[in-house]
Amino acid sequence: MNLYADLADDYYCNMNLSTEMALPNGRETVLSFLERIQKSYPSLRNFFQRENGDFVLEQDKENGQQRWVSIEPRRICSGALNQANIEDAVDQHELVLELVPYMLSVSQLDCEALDYMMGFDFLYRGNHDQLVADALGVSPAYDAFSDIPGAQVLNYEPSVTLSLEGSCRRQARLLIETRTNAYQVRRDEFPEEHISVYFTVRQYGSLGTDTSFLDTLTLLREDSERLLEKHVIHQVLRPLAQAIASR
Repeated sequence: MNLYADLADDYYCNMNLSTEMALPNGRETVLSFLERIQKSYPSLRNFFQRENGDFVLEQDKENGQQRWVSIEPRRICSGALNQANIEDAVDQHELVLELVPYMLSVSQLDCEALDYMMGFDFLYRGNHDQLVADALGVSPAYDAFSDIPGAQVLNYEPSVTLSLEGSCRRQARLLIETRTNAYQVRRDEFPEEHISVYFTVRQYGSLGTDTSFLDTLTLLREDSERLLEKHVIHQVLRPLAQAIASR
């Protein structure tokens, strides 16, 4: 069962592994790693190098779905958009993490941070910042600003980061990103663009010798799903969707 497909116009499940040391970027190493990923996911057939040097292997976007894997100088990313089942995305991330110790020489010691991120996009034509403020509210300290004659919200992107345990090595972050600018508000002309909600659970620092990347990803996912259900879906995602539908 997919818990997330009906919450927004698009949803995505991403994994990012950041390293302390630079990753290998030799031709043979990069191609061998991405070819092994492609063997399990043949639809990943678009390979290119960005101007900044990142290597990307991605799937054509079909029926609103897409997968990708990228190798940056110090980060490996795996992403999946609108998969029919969340397990389809997680299986891809697990494959990447299974391969990186052997094919890219990344050890638990080399881990700067491991992220499990759920993202949700809402299409909306209008003032994104005003909508977010109306749907989620603002701090009582800011209520008086709404009484200023002619005032309009130009920037409102709530963000909060929480420690999930005493060492502060595991953290959760909720960020809302809007895409309205002052020019659009001034002209009262708004393109249809996404309001994005990002919920990331991150493990900082080297992993212990008795802990694998896969074990850590499982724990991050468990935290993510628990916190989404208790603190994000009904408090953030559904109010945004309802506010958009009512306009």
